[in-house]
Amino acid sequence: MLREKGLRQMLAGIESEVRYTRGLIGRDALNPRVMHVMGKVPRDEFVPDHLKAVAFENGPLSIGEGQTISQPYMVALMTDLLQLQAHHRVLEVGTGSGYQSAVLSLLCERVYSIERIPGLADQASSRLRALGYGNVLVRCGNGYDGWPEHAPYDAIMVTAAAPFVPEALIEQLRPGRRMVIPVGMPYAHQELMLVDKDESGRTKVDSILDVAFVPLVDDADQGARP
Repeated sequence: MLREKGLRQMLAGIESEVRYTRGLIGRDALNPRVMHVMGKVPRDEFVPDHLKAVAFENGPLSIGEGQTISQPYMVALMTDLLQLQAHHRVLEVGTGSGYQSAVLSLLCERVYSIERIPGLADQASSRLRALGYGNVLVRCGNGYDGWPEHAPYDAIMVTAAAPFVPEALIEQLRPGRRMVIPVGMPYAHQELMLVDKDESGRTKVDSILDVAFVPLVDDADQGARP
């Protein structure tokens, strides 16, 4: 009962935020399929025990290791921007707690998720299996490299801010499809970017709105490249 009430309050918070930002995001409401899924995934299962009481508030929360579970509004918006269909295969960069993975998994055929912190990758994988999200595959690795073995992807979501859009991710995106990624320097100005790749392979990048994400760390130091 408490969870159901929390989910209803969370959805109301998302709807309020959408109305507040509609001039930036270009819509008055998010896709009903996305909102339905947001109301199904138990966010309280993806946060530490001491934060379960505030799990459904419309804000980010710490999950340890210097990482966060994103604000519900941001999870819903980024998911909406991908325009997912049931047969799609999605690459997620930055598994974190696995919450965003679970949301994506209910809207597509399979989610391939990369997490650079081994402990978080293991915890998220176990949590997702225990909760029944069987179409999510998690691996520990460098998000800047993507996951080429399963490319091309019908959608790519990056849940940490990179200083530029990694070329490997653009290459692994199927022509005619979309990527959402926060771009900007750590703890400085960042923008949520929508990357559209046309059928010929050309990309168009649009800024959606200003955001604040933890940095996407490049273990191979590729982040130093222009």
